[in-house]
Amino acid sequence: MSELHRQRLKAKYNQALQSGHAPMSSLNHPIMPPPLPIPEFNELDEDRYVPNTPQDDDSSSASSVSSTGTVIPSPSRALFARPQPFQTGRSWDPVPWTAYFERALFLPSDDGSITYHAYLTSPAPPSGSSKTPGPLFVTHHGAGSSGLSFAVLGSEIRKRLPSAGILSLDARGHGLTSSLPSSSSSDPTTPQPQDDTAKQDLSLATLAQDLLSVLFLTQRQMHWPSLPPIIFVGHSLGGAVVTHVAAELIPSLPREKQQAIDLLGYVVLDVVEGSAMDALQSMHAYLATRPTGFDSVSEAIEWHVRSRTLRNGISARVSVPGLLVKNSNVAGSSSGSSSAAHGDGSALSGARRQKEWTWRTDLAKTQPFWEGWFRGLSGKFLRGRGGKMLLLAGTDRLDTELTIGQMQGKYALQVFPEAGHFIHEDLPEKTAMVLVDFHRRNDRSALVLPPKVSELLAQGKKV
Repeated sequence: MSELHRQRLKAKYNQALQSGHAPMSSLNHPIMPPPLPIPEFNELDEDRYVPNTPQDDDSSSASSVSSTGTVIPSPSRALFARPQPFQTGRSWDPVPWTAYFERALFLPSDDGSITYHAYLTSPAPPSGSSKTPGPLFVTHHGAGSSGLSFAVLGSEIRKRLPSAGILSLDARGHGLTSSLPSSSSSDPTTPQPQDDTAKQDLSLATLAQDLLSVLFLTQRQMHWPSLPPIIFVGHSLGGAVVTHVAAELIPSLPREKQQAIDLLGYVVLDVVEGSAMDALQSMHAYLATRPTGFDSVSEAIEWHVRSRTLRNGISARVSVPGLLVKNSNVAGSSSGSSSAAHGDGSALSGARRQKEWTWRTDLAKTQPFWEGWFRGLSGKFLRGRGGKMLLLAGTDRLDTELTIGQMQGKYALQVFPEAGHFIHEDLPEKTAMVLVDFHRRNDRSALVLPPKVSELLAQGKKV
């Protein structure tokens, strides 16, 4: 404190002392007034807040919020109140496939023994050019699923690569693919009756041939002069199918058909031979934990999300309806319920236990094919033609052969530990980013080759 300031304070102090208003203290240490008592915080008081009661409005606090962005707690906000249960307000209503795909295709085979069903969004040339259309991502779902499992992923791919196309098929015994001739129904858009799953040929060789047939039948129906560059994407069983196509089926085709398929690469989602063979031992135990049916499609969607089978509610609303079929026994038994009520009560109780919606594919009946799906998968994956990528939900799924191949740089590896088994449905945005980047790294059309020496000499240039 400067001397001048001290003199001024001393003069004011003497003046106040003469008037009798100065505190009884020394000049250098004035006595401050005692602080106001702070009421003790009681958490219960915050919970007693009743809405719609008059509250003090501090205009200065409001102005400070708008000017500095600092939130000033007020009694009406109940800052320390206990949190209330979170209400999601989530809808479990199904979402139609038309929100994600351009069209649905019914593709009768040449011999008429099966009518394939697939969802398609056609590839387009890059914007501002008349070059070859963008890549076609050909997807194959896992056992018990359908082509709709790639709906949201396909949409995310198109956001990042607008010229890309998506072809997602329903494997035989799944979705709307039917082994009955297409002439059996006057309306091809209605779900075809499914043969007993036990009677379906679901061997790996048959499924791989189906995938290749769908590819050429789509080209014919869409009148494409040639097939666009192709990237196969397969999940679980679908991963084994696309690997078999790339490593075994395409190399065995006639030369002209091999040249017609411009395969850039293939991507396998969360399936490895070793872990898949181990998981088959507990497959029946897993199937026993699933509900036998549902009273509505919305109930089935909710179960898939609540049970964490699918961790993305949006994708579940699109894909789950394709897993179910209406139970015809429910309608038949309900007609006779009135008579059963006066007679045998056990028959009525049994009818009531019937669910209106049941699983379209009985996975338990596919057991004879389980080992054939995955045996030798790692070796085929490493020797297949084109670029290779493996997407896993955990590195612990790698077996010895794949671990060595990954260290040798034979394929790309991406791990999403926060995802479940259905990686493409749980994390469609991240999966789409990885797939688009995979395409860019394997797109040969983007390569600019140097001119040939003969061309330079023809132009009169020195070499």
